[in-house]
Amino acid sequence: MRVFLIIAVVFCLFFLGFQIYASMATEKSNEQPYTVIKVEKDFEIRFYPVVTMATINSTAKSYKELSSPGFRQLAGYIFGGNSTKQKIAMTSPVHMDINDSVSSMSFVMPEGNTKDNLPEPNDTKIKISASTAEYVAAIRFGGFASDKKIEEYTEKLKSALIAKSYSFYGSFRFLGYNPPFQLWGRRNEIIVSIDYKLK
Repeated sequence: MRVFLIIAVVFCLFFLGFQIYASMATEKSNEQPYTVIKVEKDFEIRFYPVVTMATINSTAKSYKELSSPGFRQLAGYIFGGNSTKQKIAMTSPVHMDINDSVSSMSFVMPEGNTKDNLPEPNDTKIKISASTAEYVAAIRFGGFASDKKIEEYTEKLKSALIAKSYSFYGSFRFLGYNPPFQLWGRRNEIIVSIDYKLK
């Protein structure tokens, strides 16, 4: 019994240390740059400059269907599945645009990387392109993402924008910041493009 308790304590300490390391590593990882323009009660207005993204399109119609397969495809590219076998640093967040027509997942490429200097993906379904500079409204939530939570916070953001008379357009998109093995300190967001100049 005593040996079992010792093993259990060691395992718990190892697990705790691993989670602390995962949280610290996430905090130190490269994050897509943006400027906070205004903070409202339930959301904030941000400006995102142009960045380069690696994107896959999918027939998936839910977070559950898109998240794992899409992540594996894009991770293959940055872990060396490209014309020069180059390792590319992971940047957060992962972008997902989930809808009933064509869904997509994108990895943001590290600063300084463009379509001209990035290696070609071995997977021809991965496309490298520049994003569009935009103003967005963003709402944050914790824990593990799910289709239910994404829908809940999408509706919450939509209602808040209507209440504040913000004009928004396009898809409500999901941003995920953490690896699947990180259990706490998780960060998820829903964003949507807004016409901030009209406000």
